[in-house]
Amino acid sequence: MDEVKFSNWDRFLSYVGLAVFLLDLVLDVLTVVAFYREGEYVYLGILVVVLVGSSLVVQVYSWLFFTKKVNGKVPTITNLSLGQLKVIHLLLMGVYLRHIISIDIVTRSCITKGQISKLSAFYASQDLSLIQVFEAFTESAPQLVLMLTNMLQRGQLHYLTVLKASGSAFAIALSLINPYRYNFLLEKKQDVGISVVYFLLNLLFISSRLSAMAMFASVHPCLIFPHCVCSWMLLFFCARRTETNFVDSPRSEWLYRGTMGLVWYFGCIKYVKRNGQYKLAVYHSLMLLDICLLCASWWWTIHTPNSIYTLVAVICVILSYVLGLMLRVVYHMLLHPYFLKPRFTWNALERVLHVLLSRFEKSRKDGEDDTLDHEETLTLYLSNS
Repeated sequence: MDEVKFSNWDRFLSYVGLAVFLLDLVLDVLTVVAFYREGEYVYLGILVVVLVGSSLVVQVYSWLFFTKKVNGKVPTITNLSLGQLKVIHLLLMGVYLRHIISIDIVTRSCITKGQISKLSAFYASQDLSLIQVFEAFTESAPQLVLMLTNMLQRGQLHYLTVLKASGSAFAIALSLINPYRYNFLLEKKQDVGISVVYFLLNLLFISSRLSAMAMFASVHPCLIFPHCVCSWMLLFFCARRTETNFVDSPRSEWLYRGTMGLVWYFGCIKYVKRNGQYKLAVYHSLMLLDICLLCASWWWTIHTPNSIYTLVAVICVILSYVLGLMLRVVYHMLLHPYFLKPRFTWNALERVLHVLLSRFEKSRKDGEDDTLDHEETLTLYLSNS
């Protein structure tokens, strides 16, 4: 079996991921207590629903990944029995177990200077990375909108609210780094600088999108929920049309498609191979239009003739998304590990354009299947990002 080797950078990011996870848990408790003491029972209720719902979702995914069959049998990546794993997940501790397994594998690889089989790397990195992505967009993203909405309605900053909002934004952007690292760990094309650029462009997308939602929610709190539901239903329909094959059970597949609709509402995870570039362009165009409409609605409601700060805020939010798009194009054309050269030359650019043109012509002539299995899901997203 092919093997991969983890670096000290992988070990560092694994430790950071666990530290951010534990810090986020502590901040969740402090935020709940703060809302209760201040009498913000509406915010408290929404936050509790988000926390409980997200915890249940990630535990379900963790259990599905532990019991997913590969080549007709369930792989063994821990000495615990299925009964013990079921008890751990019923106690909502499945994600903690996955962090321990991941850190153990990465640490042993770095200390012993040995290599780990791709199967172990797959379950140590990709499954946990997927769970972190789902957790980020089902918990951290709604929380960030909630925190920003609270700050805008109050008109003042509270240190705990600012800390929680910053931590949520960091956690979301960091969660998208891990599957990226895993994919190119197998290809042995990792680069710390490129990971930083990838982190920044995702941070720009996330900050712009969630800030626009918070602005709209601060002046139209009764309309943000219908906006979310209607957008999610449309995106869920799009996910259903892709005919994914992510998990074994048909019911679980419906859960996955619903989760992807929520992820697309807050951010962007591309995993459809056929005509992926066109779909991604349509998605970003609609998302940018939605951001402009949300910001315009906020500005129209709150602006005054003598206040220019509201207009500056709207421009900054929109430009952040545009800057993220520009950075994504630069990343894809010059920094993507599949096209990376020791230094940039015009020949390298010509090679990139030739590869992209070849892909386009092949997709037009032959067409490709939309159905993806578990391991292809993130690989195809990252290879076309």
